[in-house]
Amino acid sequence: MSEETRNERTQPTQESSNVTPEQLAEAIRENLRQVVDPEIGLDLVTLGLIKHILVEDNRVEMHMLLTTPFCPYAPWLVQQAKEKIAQVVPDREVHVEVLPEPWDPSMMEDPGLLGFGPGMEW
Repeated sequence: MSEETRNERTQPTQESSNVTPEQLAEAIRENLRQVVDPEIGLDLVTLGLIKHILVEDNRVEMHMLLTTPFCPYAPWLVQQAKEKIAQVVPDREVHVEVLPEPWDPSMMEDPGLLGFGPGMEW
């Protein structure tokens, strides 16, 4: 699927009065798949870095993790996430909070993508 097609599919508009906050949160999550960690080569959602997305009337709040506490790409990843959220809900204020919780590969959608599997420790 092309990036353009994916964008069209994942961006409900505010004019759709029957779009729920949950649907908007899911559209945001899908759009965040375009933000790829430059060192690992996988997106934020696949890595399991997105912990919480709250969509309210005039704002969106997202909590995320980093793969390492002192990730050199942290500011860039946060900015990219904000931009992808704003593409889905351009009329809302966006807040992204980086949580201090440590990340590990078990949080991924598929830890096997990094070579981890059953019986392996990280």
